[in-house]
Amino acid sequence: MLYLFASSSSSASALLSKALSAHRLTRTLCYLHPTTMSVNLQTHAFAGNPLRSKTPKSEDPFSPNSAVKTLKTLLLEDTHVLSSPNFKVLPFRKGRPLATSSGGGDSSPVWQLGWFSLADCRGLLADSEIQLSEDSLVYLGSRPEDDVVYWAVDVSAASGGLVGELGSRLFSFVELRTLMVATDWADSGAMGQLAVAGHARALLEWHSISRFCGHCGGKTVPMEAGRRRQCPNELCKKRIYPRVDPVVIMLVIDRENDRALLSRQSRFVPRMWSCLAGFIEPGESLEEAVRRETWEETGIEVGEVVYHSSQPWPVGPNSMPCQLMVGFFAYAKSLEVNVDKEELEDAQWHSREDVKKALTFAEYRKAQRATAAKVEQMCRGVEKGQSLAADFNVESGELAPMFIPGPFAIAHHLISCWAYQGALDGVEVHLKHPCGSVSNL
Repeated sequence: MLYLFASSSSSASALLSKALSAHRLTRTLCYLHPTTMSVNLQTHAFAGNPLRSKTPKSEDPFSPNSAVKTLKTLLLEDTHVLSSPNFKVLPFRKGRPLATSSGGGDSSPVWQLGWFSLADCRGLLADSEIQLSEDSLVYLGSRPEDDVVYWAVDVSAASGGLVGELGSRLFSFVELRTLMVATDWADSGAMGQLAVAGHARALLEWHSISRFCGHCGGKTVPMEAGRRRQCPNELCKKRIYPRVDPVVIMLVIDRENDRALLSRQSRFVPRMWSCLAGFIEPGESLEEAVRRETWEETGIEVGEVVYHSSQPWPVGPNSMPCQLMVGFFAYAKSLEVNVDKEELEDAQWHSREDVKKALTFAEYRKAQRATAAKVEQMCRGVEKGQSLAADFNVESGELAPMFIPGPFAIAHHLISCWAYQGALDGVEVHLKHPCGSVSNL
């Protein structure tokens, strides 16, 4: 946030203009990398969902309740003629959205979500144990300009014949993490599809783990087109809504020595380093969680905590499908690292130059294109093994000594924003924080 003071309206206007120019510059610089890559994201991966969600009880034909009424009529009449609004359905199997792919040749393949009309989806499931109903379909939102309402359905219980049938049509159920890496982050349409897939997976996983009432144990039923569940027990009637599990993720900074603290977990691919992260405890503020997690995992005491941005993260554990990564810069008050080996494999201070080199060496665009090609192979039924870690190498072909997560992760933007802070030298506006997009909580 920028606080401006001036003695006259003209000087205030000039100062505001300079401040806004610096703000735009710093937001861009947060995503600038050397010649190997240039990124300028408008939103994080899984954010920026293009589907609109209406108020459930609205009489608008695109609202959840109105859409469910239309859905019931269509299913009861067993008609293949879809009146306005049209319905499109996205099948999921074991947490994987249905996808297809196009392109190739001189251009990188581009994946798309595997949407089916209500009639086609019902036909696909005709021989399975799954029956399309208002209880099995989950409302995702609508695009009124297209006269379409979008739904998701879990087909995990269907036989393997369904997978074969879809495969013959060049469709495949693909891990959301794979689609995340395969997405061209400069393509707003592709980023929007990824956000829709993430939203749908989070909702379906939430339904899967919320089938029983935590108060009385009764079997819950979906309500409002799957936007909530409710216990039918007359003595309980507890309403259950999706809840977000906030996770703090922080780049710990040593101002005096111009270093950042990066860590490794045993599950990371070789040579990858990232930010510290952890869950928030009950009764704890975001800032307190940042300080506690940093202290517990590395023994570093943190003072000032500055908010950067947040990112939906639907690719975490199935038991926590609605995670929200809340990103911070955290400024160290102590410097001696004492790693908790039960939490981390290692944690070390890294200089700004070392971090810049890691950003330079890591060929994120190459990894994105390689993964997009892998998705195309999967949709054609020719899946091949691919080690993404092997894509991060230097020009000589040798493996880079370290790299950080790609642009699909908020950790990437926390780290790159700090690493290229020096590019702001010469800007005639004083910014208290490392990046113009941050504000102090």
